[in-house]
Amino acid sequence: MTLVITSACVDVKDGICTTSCPVDCIYEGERMYYIHPTECIECGMCESICPVDAIRYDDEVAPEEQAYVDLNVAAFRNADGEVVEPGGWTRKNPPVADPPELAKLV
Repeated sequence: MTLVITSACVDVKDGICTTSCPVDCIYEGERMYYIHPTECIECGMCESICPVDAIRYDDEVAPEEQAYVDLNVAAFRNADGEVVEPGGWTRKNPPVADPPELAKLV
């Protein structure tokens, strides 16, 4: 079970969730934030602090939001389809490219 960020974050990007993450697994994207699926330790700190209620455990995501489970993983796939592990986000990093699927969802 991992945490994912859903549609409520698109074009909001408050970012307070990044301040509560003890392992820096929440990465800024161009239009929303993404939680890295293997770096996340599933502590739930981000879920409790999100001001737009966009963060859920993947098994609690509403049916209409299921595409965001895959989207959070897609944000970290390289050209070969492998999930890359950047090793932690900082504000100095450029935004992660939004997966093309995001444009289809919003």
